[in-house]
Amino acid sequence: MPLSIDFKAGDKIIINGAVIENLGSNSKISVHNQAAILRGKEVLSAEDSTTPASRIYFALQCAYIFPQNLEEYIDAYQKLLDEYVEACPSASEIAEEVRRLTDNGQLYKALKTTQKLIQHEAEIIGSLQLDLDDAAVEDEA
Repeated sequence: MPLSIDFKAGDKIIINGAVIENLGSNSKISVHNQAAILRGKEVLSAEDSTTPASRIYFALQCAYIFPQNLEEYIDAYQKLLDEYVEACPSASEIAEEVRRLTDNGQLYKALKTTQKLIQHEAEIIGSLQLDLDDAAVEDEA
């Protein structure tokens, strides 16, 4: 069954490593065979991968889009994920799901699950910021 993608004016998608941009009006495309596809909103640039979880996402994204360098990117992802779980054990359950999907070759699903890791990281950072803000208020009192 083909994958149907709404392709809005100005949107970009990556198909098998090629960046495709819609320069015209809204359209719909149909992909009839197996392909590595990421919509623009799913793509993370190297410059934007500034946190540990986003670096994991970026390494997996590269493994998915550039299968000719799969081993290199998987090695990087595994190292980053190991370091992340060591520093943030509360993310172990999400990390194990990412590992399972990656080990089974389901890189797109692993990317989607890594988004949960990024969300978890944001919640932890937000919680730490609240703790810092509370400590600053106590110091002022």
